Amino acid sequence: MSIYQRDPRAGAFLGGERTSGQEIRDQNVVAAQSIANVVKSSLGPLGLDKMLVDNFGEVTISNDGATILSMIEVQSPSARIFVDLAQKQDKEVGDGTTSVVIIAAELLRRANDLVKSKIHPTTVITGYRLACREACKFMVDQISVKVDTLGKDALINAAKTSMASKIIGSDDDLFAPMAVDAMLAVKTINNRGEIKYPVKAVNILKAHGKSARESIFVKGYALNCTVASQAMKTRIVNAKIACLDINLQKTRMHLGVQVLIDDPDQLEEIRKRESEITLERIHKILAAGANVVLTTKGIDDLCLKEFVEAGAMAVRRCKKEDLRRIAKATGATLVSSLANLEGEETFEASYLGMAEEVVQERIADDELILVKGTKVVSSSSIILRGANDYMLDEMERALHDTLSIIKRTLESGAVVPGGGAVETALSIYLENFATTLGSREQLAIAEFANALLIIPKILTVNAAKDSTELVAKLRFYHSAAQNAPTGDPKKVLLHYGLDLLNGEVRNNVKAGVLEPTMSKIRSLKSAFEAAVSLLRIDDAIRCIPEPKPERDEHGH
Repeated sequence: MSIYQRDPRAGAFLGGERTSGQEIRDQNVVAAQSIANVVKSSLGPLGLDKMLVDNFGEVTISNDGATILSMIEVQSPSARIFVDLAQKQDKEVGDGTTSVVIIAAELLRRANDLVKSKIHPTTVITGYRLACREACKFMVDQISVKVDTLGKDALINAAKTSMASKIIGSDDDLFAPMAVDAMLAVKTINNRGEIKYPVKAVNILKAHGKSARESIFVKGYALNCTVASQAMKTRIVNAKIACLDINLQKTRMHLGVQVLIDDPDQLEEIRKRESEITLERIHKILAAGANVVLTTKGIDDLCLKEFVEAGAMAVRRCKKEDLRRIAKATGATLVSSLANLEGEETFEASYLGMAEEVVQERIADDELILVKGTKVVSSSSIILRGANDYMLDEMERALHDTLSIIKRTLESGAVVPGGGAVETALSIYLENFATTLGSREQLAIAEFANALLIIPKILTVNAAKDSTELVAKLRFYHSAAQNAPTGDPKKVLLHYGLDLLNGEVRNNVKAGVLEPTMSKIRSLKSAFEAAVSLLRIDDAIRCIPEPKPERDEHGH
């Protein structure tokens, strides 16, 4: 159906298409389902990978929801909301990107069925909001377990759970403790006295060759560079580090600058001055006390001589991102120009960062520079080994997710059992809660409860097990647990979830399948908000761009 709107600004007629009412809702549901179907088979420890090829033929192999969705070209505006949802979840929590999209799509589909049954969208939204609030409250009060009671093992188990669905899942006995050590090494206390664990302080380097089991953990920040000259020292204790974003090569006059000279000696003077300018800069940096100089640009051979004589270490062509992190960890300032406000070139000693030692070491087949014992934030590095680039990239993504999960567990201090335990418990709880309401919102809450069961169902289907039987068993256990009085031994059944390898139901807290409570709450809230934002839409108006006037054969 086409409409014409009058545009008051342009005074012209705008052509456009309008889709409204049930039609647009159905379109949104189809878009959401199609996005969820793409990532559905990659959920869980036995999920499958996707191979994505872009326009240039670059290949990515991954089963990380956010990565898959960010590589897909999506036309529908409502589907873009879901792609965005996965990326936000990846940014905020780091893991759970696949499940958040699946739950949101299921919530939207069920809400649409309710609207078809003549229940107003506002009623559905109110019911969903109530259900989401109750679910989060129940999760924190009843299912959540404090990490203190479980010790360091809880962190390693949470890391293993996050890795289970990734490429490094088969080697989790090596990678989980490594990731936990790396995160514990970067513990910092911010200005407000809160303990934080920045994921970015863990540097992940990738090196070809060997097997994944040869990956190593290094205390200190590792740089994939070597010293600029063989004559330099390769180990400096009590390092004072200058981080520069300046070219330490002979300065040449800018293009377009003309200098008229009448004496050939003057030309020699200009050349001499050009090389002196850079040498003066180096002397200023060394005079401030710097004995390690890291720069993102090049260093001239002429200048290298100065560093060698001064007994300093110089490293060129570092990545800017690395230098930013080193500057943060050592308390240095990344300097992009030596000029101060008066226009004079100076280098203050306060720009330098401190570290216990900077050393060049040979790790595997590569020479790396390690910055150890950084002053402000302690840093750690993980050097990954693998057969090829695709594998290394996927290992890096998996490790990022795992580090984020450990960070969330450490900062929030609470975990919940994984393997569909939380979703089943919430589903039973919300079904019972819905019957206590006398208003029409109870229908929406019941649908919310059923929607959550999609996670255990897909987990079992991906593991090639009988989903109907296992989900029914889970529901039976959780129903018994919630009906039992406080203090009853049956309350332990709340921790029961799926054991997908053996196709059974087991106590997942004992088995060590754990996820941070924070991650579950975030994904539930995000899924609810995404579903509601699309449910609110009842009209879509698409403007058609104005046609350009056609040219005649003379080009007019």
